[in-house]
Amino acid sequence: MSYTAPVKDMLFAIEHLAGIEQVAQLPGFEDAGLDTAQAVLEECAKFNEGVVAPLNWEGDQNPSTFQAGVVTTTPGFKEAFKQYAEGGWQGLQHPADFGGQGLPKTIGAACIEMCNSANLSFALCPLLTDGAIEALLTAGSDALKAVYLEKLVSGQWTGTMNLTEPQAGSDLAAVRTKADPQGDGSYKVFGTKIFITYGEHDMAENIVHLVLARVAGAPEGVKGISLFVVPKFLVNADGTLGARNDAHCVSIEHKLGIKASPTAVLQFGDHGGATGYLVGEENRGLEYMFIMMNAARYAVGVQGIAIAERAYQKAVGYAKDRTQSRPVDGSVKASVAIIHHPDVRRMLMTMRAYTEGCRAMATVAAAAYDAAHHHPDAAERQRSMAFYEFLVPLVKGYSTEMSQEVTSLGVQVHGGMGFIEETGAAQHYRDAKILTIYEGTTAIQANDLVGRKTARDGGATAKVLAAEIEKTQALLLANGSPAAQGMAQRLDDARQAFLEVVDFVAHSAKANPNAVYAGSVPYLMLAGNLVAGWQMARALLVAQTLLPQGQDQAFLHAKIATAQFYADHILVKTGALRDSIVGGAESVMALPVDAF
Repeated sequence: MSYTAPVKDMLFAIEHLAGIEQVAQLPGFEDAGLDTAQAVLEECAKFNEGVVAPLNWEGDQNPSTFQAGVVTTTPGFKEAFKQYAEGGWQGLQHPADFGGQGLPKTIGAACIEMCNSANLSFALCPLLTDGAIEALLTAGSDALKAVYLEKLVSGQWTGTMNLTEPQAGSDLAAVRTKADPQGDGSYKVFGTKIFITYGEHDMAENIVHLVLARVAGAPEGVKGISLFVVPKFLVNADGTLGARNDAHCVSIEHKLGIKASPTAVLQFGDHGGATGYLVGEENRGLEYMFIMMNAARYAVGVQGIAIAERAYQKAVGYAKDRTQSRPVDGSVKASVAIIHHPDVRRMLMTMRAYTEGCRAMATVAAAAYDAAHHHPDAAERQRSMAFYEFLVPLVKGYSTEMSQEVTSLGVQVHGGMGFIEETGAAQHYRDAKILTIYEGTTAIQANDLVGRKTARDGGATAKVLAAEIEKTQALLLANGSPAAQGMAQRLDDARQAFLEVVDFVAHSAKANPNAVYAGSVPYLMLAGNLVAGWQMARALLVAQTLLPQGQDQAFLHAKIATAQFYADHILVKTGALRDSIVGGAESVMALPVDAF
């Protein structure tokens, strides 16, 4: 089935929930109002629907291949990426000073979603390049920026993140790759990195690896890690490509999903040392890499929304076409399309509500990012950054876990045909699984939410968020409609459950860490559910306000119905999560290790 970008829903979230006209008042974004957003999204939809989406099935059937150190991507990928770069999509939200379009993340996030819905494997290449650009913009020297940024922003070169090693996994304190300083300011890098997405490919003329390594004499643990630029091809003084660097792909992985995306094992320094260049200062590499990781974590959350949207569209199409069984209410004496059956409706509504709720949450987070980086008032920048950083683990963790349920339901709607690869439903299910793992597992996101985002400030940021939600509750109650009243009650119950958990985390994180961290993922799921539900509540209010104005009635009625479903079937899960977090820790740790 083809992909149709949900431009209308994206623009609704951008206009009414993220406040694009307010974003357009920020310095540097004056031309980035709703008209610009609509024009960009419509053009982006055309490109992804017409060029990228048709390659999705091909990529699953004919993945990237490796032979004698060379990776060849799926037929059509190289040509599509050339069009992607020439269209300016890589530089959409990067500075004009380096050839980008300088648009806000609020618009860029929607375009990222479209590309990932169209083809998750393809979209991973520009996603990693975005992270490399962010890291160099923040910590790179003027010399590094001059050499690398314009080529990365244009898509002429691509970027990678090199963190994981065979013995290290997510524990970066165990990184062993070493960097030896040379007399000319460069370093020689030696080591092995694994799970490097697009670490080798044929879609761009150069690949810029950002590599974590240790300089001799560095402190042990994460405090002794530095960050280096290690290009596939060295760059001459005039900007042309020079000799091949001593950085080579030795194999690519065979994976459950995202098969077209080459996941490389890279070997640095087998032939005398790979030439690298220090980013920022020695021993601050993890700090700089977190810039890439945070950008990537947000983007992976958007990937979860993207794959959920694609699975939902496919399931709806099948449910409307597949005829089976008479309706349970006896309204028709013959078999009907399965979309008329209540449980199929329940599954489709679950898919729809999850996807729209997470899209709204991610869009609002993007607007907070834009304000955090561009608002003229320092206090507002600080407030927006705190809000954005609290939301990042929710966008990443909740949206990707959500995608597991949605893509699984997509298979279920297809019934037995969903288990058959030829229908394509199974590919979405397989592709989605990696999203809860890379750029930090759900547990890593949850530990971040507990430690850095809640316990560190005693729950202050979380309670500010809860206070904003309470304001929406008041608006719902003042609205007076049955839909708003019902949503207000569900939202209040969820908010109270959230506050109880925040107090538990803030008060017990140091005194009883095992009890708190045993419930860290449920806490993340509760918080993500609440914030997505809050945005659905805001959407309901907007839709009810717009209805009398004669705007798109079918769309607005659907928005209200979807919000109601979210409240009645998804938001209600927060109470059970609270109970398991606050009262269930003992049973998590009760069984002795030997009993497993």
